[in-house]
Amino acid sequence: MYLNCHSYYSLRYGTIAPKQLLAIASANGINTLALTDINNTSASLDFVRLSEKHNIKPVLGVDFRNGAQQQFVLLAKNNNGFKNINSYLSTFLHDDTLKIPETAPELNDTFVIYPYKNGVNYNLKHNEFLGIKPQDLNALKFSKWNKLQHKLVILKTVSFQNKKGFNTHRLLRAIDNNTLLSKLSKNEEGQPNDIMLPYNDLCDTYNEFPQLIKNTKSVLEGCQIEFNFSQETPNNQKSYTKTEASDFELLKKLTYEGLPYRYTPSTTIIRERIKKELNIIKEKGFVSYFLINWRILEYARSKGYYHVGRGSGANSIVAYLLRITDVDPVELDLYFERFINLYRKNPPDFDIDFSWTDRDDVTNFIFKTFKNTALITVYNTFKFKAAVRELGKVFGLPKTEIDKLTRGKYQIQNLDKLSQLVIKYSEYIQGFPNYLGIHASGIIISEKPIHYYTATFLPPKGYATTHFDMVVAEDIGLYKFDILSQRGLGKIKDAVQIVKYNHPEKAPIDIHDIKRFKQDKRIKYLLKNAKAIGCFYVESPAMRMLLKKLQVDNYLGLVAASSIIRPGVAKSGMMREYILRYRYPERIKKAHPVLLKIMPETYGVMVYQEDVIKVAHIYGGLTLGEADKLRRGMSGKFRSREEFLQVKQLFFNNCKQKGEAEATTQDIWRQIESFAGYAFAKGHSASYAVESYQSLFLKAYFPLEYMVATINNFGGFYSTELYVHEARMHQGIIEAPCINQSFNQTIIKGKTIVLGFMFLHALEQKISIRIIDERQKNGIFKSLDHFIERVPISIEQISILIKINAFRFTGINKRELLWEAHLKISKTVIKDHVITLFKTQRINYKTPQLSSSGLEHAFDEMELLGFPLCNPFHLLQNPTNNPLRATHLIRLENKIITIEGYLVTVKNTRTANGKTMHFGTFLDYDGNFIDTVHFPPIASKHPFRGKGIYSITGKITVEFDCVTIEVSAMERSAIIEDPRYAVNSINKTFQNKKSFATHKANQLSPMSPKSI
Repeated sequence: MYLNCHSYYSLRYGTIAPKQLLAIASANGINTLALTDINNTSASLDFVRLSEKHNIKPVLGVDFRNGAQQQFVLLAKNNNGFKNINSYLSTFLHDDTLKIPETAPELNDTFVIYPYKNGVNYNLKHNEFLGIKPQDLNALKFSKWNKLQHKLVILKTVSFQNKKGFNTHRLLRAIDNNTLLSKLSKNEEGQPNDIMLPYNDLCDTYNEFPQLIKNTKSVLEGCQIEFNFSQETPNNQKSYTKTEASDFELLKKLTYEGLPYRYTPSTTIIRERIKKELNIIKEKGFVSYFLINWRILEYARSKGYYHVGRGSGANSIVAYLLRITDVDPVELDLYFERFINLYRKNPPDFDIDFSWTDRDDVTNFIFKTFKNTALITVYNTFKFKAAVRELGKVFGLPKTEIDKLTRGKYQIQNLDKLSQLVIKYSEYIQGFPNYLGIHASGIIISEKPIHYYTATFLPPKGYATTHFDMVVAEDIGLYKFDILSQRGLGKIKDAVQIVKYNHPEKAPIDIHDIKRFKQDKRIKYLLKNAKAIGCFYVESPAMRMLLKKLQVDNYLGLVAASSIIRPGVAKSGMMREYILRYRYPERIKKAHPVLLKIMPETYGVMVYQEDVIKVAHIYGGLTLGEADKLRRGMSGKFRSREEFLQVKQLFFNNCKQKGEAEATTQDIWRQIESFAGYAFAKGHSASYAVESYQSLFLKAYFPLEYMVATINNFGGFYSTELYVHEARMHQGIIEAPCINQSFNQTIIKGKTIVLGFMFLHALEQKISIRIIDERQKNGIFKSLDHFIERVPISIEQISILIKINAFRFTGINKRELLWEAHLKISKTVIKDHVITLFKTQRINYKTPQLSSSGLEHAFDEMELLGFPLCNPFHLLQNPTNNPLRATHLIRLENKIITIEGYLVTVKNTRTANGKTMHFGTFLDYDGNFIDTVHFPPIASKHPFRGKGIYSITGKITVEFDCVTIEVSAMERSAIIEDPRYAVNSINKTFQNKKSFATHKANQLSPMSPKSI
């Protein structure tokens, strides 16, 4: 009886979750329900999936509106009608200049319901009806339509559950219209009575018009929508070639053709595994999935793009032979059943990383090559703090009050009424979908048209994007292709090219020679000593400390470390236990015998996702299918689903029946639960380790070139400043941008690194392009006049270049150059210089004799680059005489010390009771790392105050050879007054230094270089 129901996917309008809508309908005696969200189909498939549980027949449609103005409702008679509705809706969502018309189009297999408006003439077709709302009933008695009741249906809109829902709706409408609640137009609101009535009450409302009740039932009976959620059959593109049989022949051919490249010679074990995998892939219907991935990567290789194939797909030897992945599953004894098994209903997935510069082209290739393709959406939901800000504006609160509420600095009972309402409703709408975004990597390639399942919208990327997310896609049997981007691959690719031009005498690098890298002594040294700054996945402070604690110097150890570092393993306490068992083998005896037997390689500690399956299957007595469901459930996507909770209960029941001690079972479950959603598949970790080895090789043999590539790819874990520092620690000579040497990106010549124009924050890109083009066409610039004659530029832009000392080749002080520039450059810039027959001689003004200091350079660099090129310790107001350095600390365990450190990065975290604490990373005077921990009392008493040098006091702790300072006090040290604006203090400043000559000597070597 309800033809027009909204969930909260009627974005910023509806207030009911789809599951809740069905529950309300069931409680009100409704057995057929139409979901018609406003210009959206996000909830449609999930609504159908959930409806069976509530014994409700689902009907799907869309409420077409311009803003809040309802034009008409379209209902799907069947799946074809739903496809037609989705296609029609998508035309408007792909072009926001189009308005939805007052008249619906003729779409096959659909019903149309127009909202009744008194006095409007309707020319209704056979499938079209007028919807009569309860408030229209009196007017209907005096309308001509009272005699044409065969074309009338009940239009009782449902948008909210109760009064609180209506109040929430009004707030959402105010947010959507960016207006105060008090100024929200009634035209932008629904009706307060847009709530669901019990079936009998609804019939009573329309009891004077039984024909309407009959017509409405007839419309609902004429709708029948069906989707298969069993996941037994994938709905992706069924064949890559013309038939599934020829697909399999091609897959088999490509697999065996890949043998010589990967295995020479091949063994019986390898051939048996190939045969087993091919049979399972065929039986599960995943052949086209492998071939489509192969085709994507064949294209990428043809373009010279680097990639990493990772995720659970790395467990497959077929994927290895097709060069989808670079991880040998036989060498690592990877568990193929983690990837595909005969019991597994959900489809598999590969994660394929490309360089951030190449990914868009690969995506474009996929959309051009495969017919039914779309990106997958993500639901961007209201977060509490963001909701507080939005609702604070809606209620008209001042910014100071909103800031106080977002920081949580309040006692709820002490707030005024409006502020309490902001908090109350912010908590209520937390988790509501706010708008649709794009999944970080997911692409679906369907056998049927995408609109068979969903409408699509067109985000700025320009690719059609579904209304449903990856969970719903999997439910319906559409498995995604994950095409990701990362800067690590860009660094590797660029570094190889930089080595080629900076060392033309050297043989070309085979960056894929992983077997050689695994045995390389220099790489082993870097790993064991955690000297991996800039290297993919192993450079963060946490990973650097873990590598030191484990003393990892081999591939398998790095594979394990890549998963151990994940949050869940640490949370369960098993990361520490793994380190203890790794370093002290006698401790392995304490492992649970069953777990040690299942996972001898990791000393009985669950490290990989496969371990969850193994433990659940062998220890918990679950089938492989049930064990995989448990693993997936741990990820959080399905945690609330009943099937997952049933598997959890089954785990405990089985252990009890086997006679396992309850305490042991609880402990093992705690380990599973704490990390299964975070831990990597072993193949995933192995794929990461391959890329780590590639970057470690480049760092070991070509550190300067690799740092230049890292800088040009905008770093990794750290900021550009640290990578510039790391290059200097490897004997690099760092120079500021120069108009005669610099390009947009940073370059290297020998050991001299010249920073690129793109690192000057305020320099316009068009200016750097002009400089480079002019220099390449007509040669280098010989003077400031020569530059001004050839490059159209404003005084503001040339001032940036002069201040960063880009004209240093002239030998003229930059203060004098600034005077000249201001005298010679017009305020109005012409786009191009006009070429004249005779060259006009420029007037050379006599400028004052001015000087500038190295310290002024430092402050200009901080302003324009974001960091100084000199040692930041030289900018201290009170130079430190403290001889203590990071290398001394390991000998001072349990001592209280004070040391100065230049802040690199801070990791903020919370304790179990919700208090804030920090982990800090600093550089000492010599450029070596200092690691600190700031427990909650200290974190609040001595907070970080931004970038700079801090005086750190605390106790030295040493654990597994890792040194940390437990901070007891910390204060940021003052730097000198900016000499550019404090002329009188310059002489005094230099007196505080040993001499200007000493400063000048240090300027290009800000921290003492240390070789690896």
